[in-house]
Amino acid sequence: MLRLIHVLHGVQPRWSRGLPYLPPQWQAASFGEVVTDSREVEPGTLFLALEGERTDGHNFLADVLARGARGALVSRAAVEQRFAALSGVSRPWALVDPATGAGLAEAPPDACLLIAVDDPLMAVQRLAVYHRGQLTPTVVGITGSVGKTSTKEVVAAVLGRRYRTLKSRRSFNSEATLPTTLLRLTPDHEVAVLELGMWAPGEIRFLADLARPQVGIVTNVGPSHLERLGSIEAIANAKAELPESLPAGGWCILNADDPRVLAMAERTRARVLTYGLGADADVRAEHVTSFGLEGIAFDAHHDGVSVPLRLPLIGRHSVYTALAAAAAGIVMGLSWHEISAGLCDPEAQSRVRVVEAACGATLIDDSYNAAPLSTLAALDLLATLSGRKVAVLGDMLELGVAAEEGHRSVGRRAAEVADLIVTVGPQARWYAEAAREAGLPAEQLRICAGTTDAVATLEPLLQPGDQVLIKGSRGMEMERIIAALRRRPEEE
Repeated sequence: MLRLIHVLHGVQPRWSRGLPYLPPQWQAASFGEVVTDSREVEPGTLFLALEGERTDGHNFLADVLARGARGALVSRAAVEQRFAALSGVSRPWALVDPATGAGLAEAPPDACLLIAVDDPLMAVQRLAVYHRGQLTPTVVGITGSVGKTSTKEVVAAVLGRRYRTLKSRRSFNSEATLPTTLLRLTPDHEVAVLELGMWAPGEIRFLADLARPQVGIVTNVGPSHLERLGSIEAIANAKAELPESLPAGGWCILNADDPRVLAMAERTRARVLTYGLGADADVRAEHVTSFGLEGIAFDAHHDGVSVPLRLPLIGRHSVYTALAAAAAGIVMGLSWHEISAGLCDPEAQSRVRVVEAACGATLIDDSYNAAPLSTLAALDLLATLSGRKVAVLGDMLELGVAAEEGHRSVGRRAAEVADLIVTVGPQARWYAEAAREAGLPAEQLRICAGTTDAVATLEPLLQPGDQVLIKGSRGMEMERIIAALRRRPEEE
């Protein structure tokens, strides 16, 4: 819970921060969670009204009031422009000045408090820094081109075996969403496991300044976001902002099998622990075995100790997720018994879901996002399965100059693995071209413009026993294909 006085004080600029006056009837007031989506507002919520490229949170203030929000962090100018619209709302509201508390004295007890600031995004960031400064958890920050969310889930499960642990919700890893996670911290939390995303150079450093991580994990460097940053080297430099931000007494956990990540050991003051499959990794895996959709097994080695592990994580690539989490457990003092238990936690398993289509085919739902590295790993998983193998592949976005070769490399591998390839989207033509060049017969290839076309193509082709991988970038909305294939005729 966030006390009202805490919020009014924390949103102010640090150099002019003062304690506002709270009338007696408001001195015990507090908020529940901070949300940026009006659909998530519940009674007691503090809504963050952000102005984005596609929408403006101020447009939903009437709905926010109706849903029972206790307050909203709003732009003073934006609310003044909307006074007429808000005047028709039946629930009382009050415009509050955070510096003085003006507006509170006249507000009825059930009013929604519209806390007026110059910029709600900057204000919530200041509030997050202020709130973080009142608490002393060990913060684990995770970045990388792919695998951040999966790694975050498993690291949190491992550390949660001993510590009271908070983790980012979903992929809350941006300048707008990371503060909402920090504001969920309470004095009871001993550890926070947070994703740090990247939109441009400097963003990870900025997020690290907000969260102040003592432990950092870098999973890999790949062409994701190449469209914006221009080169792999620029991406590596941006990811290195996390190791560079760690304190001298902290820990930097690096993927030893990625040369660009390993090189970050020279760019941190923190102690370094590496993980990977190579003999030089501090935490390494040997004798890796994939059991398809039933999980993986390997022997984990660290400091002369070897531990056999059998885990429900799906795919050989999940070995890296497990090793990163094990390394985090090691630096946080956990035993191998605790680490193993956390790695097996069913709530922390891969975002890859296995569901059944209405026709009886097995759908391997890896639709959340896609990059060349993660898509090749998904195809490696498909290769281990029995039955007819179908790869439904959507565009991989934001690859910039690496887009064509990234898609072609996946297309070549898909031709080796799949009995049927269905491509979705304009860039996916490169999958098809590379698959044909690799020798895939024309009858084993279907080219679709979008998800609706893909569903119409797949429905008459799929059979019981088929193994169907569905993967593409978030913007391709590949989850629509899964929902449609799972729907039975009587549900139409």
